[in-house]
Amino acid sequence: MSAELEIYNAAADLLDRNLTDDRRNRVAVIDVNGAHTYAEIAEGANRFANLLRDHDIPREARILLALEDTAVFIVCFLGAMRAGIVPVPVNTSLTAADYAFIVADCRARLIVASKAQAERLTAVACSVPAFVDRGEVVGFASIASALAQASDAPMTADTRRDEPAFWLYTSGTTGRPKGAIHAHSDLLETAHCYGQGVLGIGADDVVFSAAKLFFAYGLGNSLTFPFSVGATVALLDAAPAPDAVKQVFDSRRPTLFFGVPTLYAMLLAANALPARGHRLRLAVSAGEALPATLLERWREAVGIDILDGIGSTEMLHIYISNRPGEVRAGTSGVPVPGYTLEIRDENGAIVPAGEMGDLYVKGPTMALAYWNRRASNQATFRGEWLRTGDKYRVEDGRYVYCGRSDDLLKVGGIYVSPMEVENALLQHDAVAEAAVVGALDADKLIKPKAFVVLKPAIDGCAALETRLIEHVRATLAPYKRPRWVEFVPALPKTATGKIQRFKLRD
Repeated sequence: MSAELEIYNAAADLLDRNLTDDRRNRVAVIDVNGAHTYAEIAEGANRFANLLRDHDIPREARILLALEDTAVFIVCFLGAMRAGIVPVPVNTSLTAADYAFIVADCRARLIVASKAQAERLTAVACSVPAFVDRGEVVGFASIASALAQASDAPMTADTRRDEPAFWLYTSGTTGRPKGAIHAHSDLLETAHCYGQGVLGIGADDVVFSAAKLFFAYGLGNSLTFPFSVGATVALLDAAPAPDAVKQVFDSRRPTLFFGVPTLYAMLLAANALPARGHRLRLAVSAGEALPATLLERWREAVGIDILDGIGSTEMLHIYISNRPGEVRAGTSGVPVPGYTLEIRDENGAIVPAGEMGDLYVKGPTMALAYWNRRASNQATFRGEWLRTGDKYRVEDGRYVYCGRSDDLLKVGGIYVSPMEVENALLQHDAVAEAAVVGALDADKLIKPKAFVVLKPAIDGCAALETRLIEHVRATLAPYKRPRWVEFVPALPKTATGKIQRFKLRD
């Protein structure tokens, strides 16, 4: 039988490898509820798999997970895959409208949500079985009670390596998220290529990722990597504010830390750093380019390097990275083992060394496709190659990030569509026109900046700037709000009326 037809279930692999006599009683997860052993996580996953069977959820159907970072997320994610059912983790800061779109798009047959997220899902939860973790919400049953009543008998679907295992949503140029479909084989490949091949993760490591489990980046950091070797993961179920991160540094004493540049800047500004005598051996950054000044400040304050790299939802985790002991500030590093890169011009020809072009990548973790997005699939998936949408050049063998190929912004590691923010601004009674571009904050990290043309007889002022920012915050997920609003008499446009964003960026 060929490898692609071989029976393989990623959840069973990650769980069963940790049920040996020397691992089953090791601490797998530490969360707000305390420590959970590998045996306890496996039992919970078995219960959730049987719960799905009891609700007649068919194989390959999708279920929505809108969960904070706790053991329940891991139990539900692995339990669903073990049963041959496809979990769809989603951003916990989305609006009710965002959730309604995703539920309809993925055709979710069941929902599991934390309390705050369940309250935003009540409009759609009436049509499918719905469960809430840690709280009471009308229309939602308790997931804890449901798991307690379900059988803990192991049940593993006879899935195959190339069979859809889970979806992760990523934003597109229109602002509508796209469901990237990943196969069962993808998870352990990331652990092999990056977790072990670059980080050298082992059973004695304690992992802490400020990037959440619903991100491709956080999923690898907090689940796949530690579970692949029997390590321990410390989870934070709240927003990664500096004081909360500092508390995990002090109480859990991690050896591996994963963040994004915006968070590293916040930690340095608040002096919320690992205490003297910390056990950190490596810190990792992804999601957006890490400014060299941030790396230097962190290195001086903490005494260890940050390994900057780049990955994507479509490739599941990092495929270019700096290496321990070989960090080059201001670069993304070199290809991760298992991945091949090319920089091409607009005609698809490879550009000479030193010239900027479009980054293409191929490797064993590329998504199967976007769900129901033919045009996006044709633009992104090019046979065995993925067109990343990033601009790069190579200097002395190192890959240097030059920006996005389109107008999408990456804010705190999350893509933001300028069009979506502009549409929110245009809903305000004072706004006639709006354009949003990326601008650098004090730490040289990209944040949204809005240029606004006001309606006649309305004067721009600091108070109106604040009101517009708060209007967007109330309309969209908070991270999408503009950090600055500049009032202008007109927007630069082409002869056909298209906004010339490059002029605003300049």
